[in-house]
Amino acid sequence: MRVVVIGATGNVGTAILRALVAEPTVTSVVGVARRVPRADGSSTVGPPHDAAEWVRADLVDEDTVADRLDEALAGADAVIHLVWAIQPARDPDTLHRINVGGARHVIDAVVRNRVPQLLFMSASGVYSPGPDDGGTVDESWPREGVPGSAYALQKAEVEHLLDDTEAEQPWLTVTRMRAAIMLQREAGAEIARYFLGPVGKIGLKVAAGPLGEAVGGLVRGWQGQPEPEKPPLFPLVPFPAGLRLQVLHPDDTAAAVRAAVVGRHDGAFNLAPDGALDGQDLADLLAAGQLVELPVTLMRRGLDLASRARVVPIDPGWLDMAAANIVMDSARARELLHWRPTRTQGEVLLEVLDGVLSGTTGATPPLAK
Repeated sequence: MRVVVIGATGNVGTAILRALVAEPTVTSVVGVARRVPRADGSSTVGPPHDAAEWVRADLVDEDTVADRLDEALAGADAVIHLVWAIQPARDPDTLHRINVGGARHVIDAVVRNRVPQLLFMSASGVYSPGPDDGGTVDESWPREGVPGSAYALQKAEVEHLLDDTEAEQPWLTVTRMRAAIMLQREAGAEIARYFLGPVGKIGLKVAAGPLGEAVGGLVRGWQGQPEPEKPPLFPLVPFPAGLRLQVLHPDDTAAAVRAAVVGRHDGAFNLAPDGALDGQDLADLLAAGQLVELPVTLMRRGLDLASRARVVPIDPGWLDMAAANIVMDSARARELLHWRPTRTQGEVLLEVLDGVLSGTTGATPPLAK
């Protein structure tokens, strides 16, 4: 089968390329991106990027996007749509044009070229805030996004476009992957740039350095606690009270995507580990149990001020989405896709923090401008 991956040069796209290239049923892969690997001999294009054919397409270029997508989708059996911008966070119109407008172009091209399957990489943020009792949500939970979060509201808007497409095109298999927060070492530099900014990255490095270690020792001494066998990464973990997280490695996401495409499964699939991490879990993992819980309202106010002052690159909508109490149940993916994460949430967090602190980037080859 011939599979087209739109947004194939990112961290998640690269993981999906790896999974598809290793799948015997997939006979050819087409990578689509605004900037594609240089194949003119001026750079080395290695695995898995060397196994794909590449088509250059800008989803917001109204003059060229239809022709470029038609070129990429010719003869395709499935299209995987990954493109999603989170910056510039302070320009929601630009984000909407890329995310929602881009998705509309992809949907139109899939229908125009009669591609049998379209898989959209959605997210947990597509759901409305979770239940008051803290229970998990399955794929039937309302999908209106989280108020205040452009990311969540735009994911929900695209899913509603897919609802309309399914109703109008009953021959098309539409698959939605609603993934937990995807983190890996190779995304470290990108996460630092998009979410922390220079000031946040410096603060994190200081906390993980000798000064942070000294502060942690003082805190434990003041509390009469013994020194841990292994020095913790941070002296303490400040965390919003009541917030819970689910994190996933992109390679595990890619395994589910591969299974859904090869099996041509339709419908929505939550992709998340069993359970969720709370503040104490993070403190136990990173700071020898030293947790400082902070009110969500206080942290939101501080994030809003820091965002307005250009100290951090993100807006408070990200905290709103994290605080929406959405913990996903992935039973459907486990049953139909025979899927289960291979890495624990603690392993994923430690890996990505190592990547952030060391400035690790992915293995994407040099891209043409």
